[in-house]
Amino acid sequence: MKAVEEELLEMKDTSELMLDLAYSSLLYHNQDIAEEVFNLEQKVNELQDSISTKILENNEDMDPDKSFILFKMADSIERFADAALDIADVVLRDIELHPVIKESLKDSDEFMVRKEILKGAFLDGKTLEESEMTTKIGMKVIAIRRGDNWSYGPDKEVKLKAGDIIFARGPRESEEQLNKWTRVNL
Repeated sequence: MKAVEEELLEMKDTSELMLDLAYSSLLYHNQDIAEEVFNLEQKVNELQDSISTKILENNEDMDPDKSFILFKMADSIERFADAALDIADVVLRDIELHPVIKESLKDSDEFMVRKEILKGAFLDGKTLEESEMTTKIGMKVIAIRRGDNWSYGPDKEVKLKAGDIIFARGPRESEEQLNKWTRVNL
């Protein structure tokens, strides 16, 4: 049942990232980040299906109470992911925010961005530590998508590569520098 536990953990991490991205998409009215939430929700659904299948396949070897708890946990996490999608859906459907919410969002000092690292860019081939992104421009990478694989809360030894999609949070004035670091300077 180790595989079920690992998938349950991945499901939890993914749903937590979804909520963070959903709020950020709402805060900054960012369609790209909202679309990532939509894509991640599909991943959570696939993980839930996989977990359910594995539990049912090992039905005879597993305590019924443990099976029930694992089913319930997977279902609860999936509902959490659905709630994150509901938040991002406001951006995806371009729904006008209530004036009170708009006003509170203006006061936010930080914002989140989604950037792709291009081949030959400053960040291509550097670890997060080598980039000194946090100290030099105040941006912190909270997640990296490499193809279909995600790294949540990556550590400083993670090496960035061309094609990576990074999700970073920091001061609004840092976006221009991050744009330069993810693009090729001609």
